[in-house]
Amino acid sequence: MEENQDFYKTIDTATEEVLFKDKNSKFFGYAYPVTTEEQIKDLLEDIKKQHYNARHWCYAWQIGAETVQYRANDDGEPNNSAGMPIYGQIQSFEVTNVLIIVVRYFGGVKLGVPGLINAYRTTAQMALENASIVERTIDCTYKVNFEYKDIHHVMRIIKEKNLHIISQKMEITCEIIFSIRKSEAPACEQAFTPFYEITLKKLS
Repeated sequence: MEENQDFYKTIDTATEEVLFKDKNSKFFGYAYPVTTEEQIKDLLEDIKKQHYNARHWCYAWQIGAETVQYRANDDGEPNNSAGMPIYGQIQSFEVTNVLIIVVRYFGGVKLGVPGLINAYRTTAQMALENASIVERTIDCTYKVNFEYKDIHHVMRIIKEKNLHIISQKMEITCEIIFSIRKSEAPACEQAFTPFYEITLKKLS
């Protein structure tokens, strides 16, 4: 991701199954939006139950926008012939928070490493071409604490800066948690600066 870029691309919903065939081998491809490794584990288990007769369940995933984690798994295929070609398509489409699984049913004819690379890459490409790719903003989250008497200052800033309220607690002392697009965060912090009795804390 480019420096200072405050958005990322991901897929909106899970894709329909795609199928690629080569020399009687069948490759079924799936793409899912994910944000945690727990989700990834559950989806892999679901696919293995669905395709319990398959020979290989290869996959690659990437999560995170600024700090990225990824993994590629060949699941018994020759080294780097499955997981990395799948991951290469995630990179090619410049998406994150995504899991791609390619399930292989062996057709009796060996494809060789170049054939496998092509099959896994093509199936992953088909799955992503089938996906609805969307842009999401990278947001910062803040907590603002203030006395009730200062509520008009806070609400004015929230309205002017179009802040997204996540939660609020309005008592004698008040607390609002809100988010704002990363590129707009410095101006937001500046808006609260003149009010010494209002405390602003960045959460993420």
